[in-house]
Amino acid sequence: MTAQLQSQTHAALPHVLVVDDDPTIRQLVSDYLGKNELRVTAVADGRAMQEVLADQVVDLVVLDLKLRGEDGMALARRLRDDSEIPIVMLTGRAEEADRVMGLELGADDYLTKPFSTRELLARIRTILRRRHAEVRQGKPEGIRAYRFDGWELNLNMRRLTARDGRHVPLSNGEFSLLVVLLGAPNRILSRDQLLDLSRLHNDEVFNRSVDVQIMRLRRKIEPDPAEPRYIRTERGAGYTFGVPVDTVY
Repeated sequence: MTAQLQSQTHAALPHVLVVDDDPTIRQLVSDYLGKNELRVTAVADGRAMQEVLADQVVDLVVLDLKLRGEDGMALARRLRDDSEIPIVMLTGRAEEADRVMGLELGADDYLTKPFSTRELLARIRTILRRRHAEVRQGKPEGIRAYRFDGWELNLNMRRLTARDGRHVPLSNGEFSLLVVLLGAPNRILSRDQLLDLSRLHNDEVFNRSVDVQIMRLRRKIEPDPAEPRYIRTERGAGYTFGVPVDTVY
């Protein structure tokens, strides 16, 4: 497998953020999950956690309840207030009250140290399968990102990441139009619909502006803009996004 293909495959894996101030646990969990088709970022504190969440799309957080100088419960509460990212809590305390408090704060699952990495993996997979099923049912709000064919559009950061990890700059119009297309894959959208849904009419008067934006997007994302694979023209009808799209909440 080439280095580029390996990078693309790695980027498409579910991304797990591990927050634990014990370097041994960070290394153990990272190594095990990384060998089992998960992409892992491991950090030691809440500040680093927030930096990763602001910069990348994370599918699940494994959070130590007792961090040095920080309250894992407070971090979990803040995370749940800001997003619906699944949380698996880790703790060295076995009291039922702590487990209940963690779950009431919005944690999706709970493991007590010492724990089995195999059990952690099983619980993570279960949560990700459940979340994927919820996404397929079409939850309407709280979308954080779209993924397609190794690409990722982070809505919070307004950032498009290519299959090889490059950040591809988008104008406001290009970003708005791509959001609309990714939100309705394999559905034909007319120029008028694209204008209305992306609000391009605030910047451009005529619906031919959609064609210009489409041309610019194709130059940035299509392997061959002359033979587009992603944004397809439906003659006389409009455009459609022609590859599967995963939604991240």
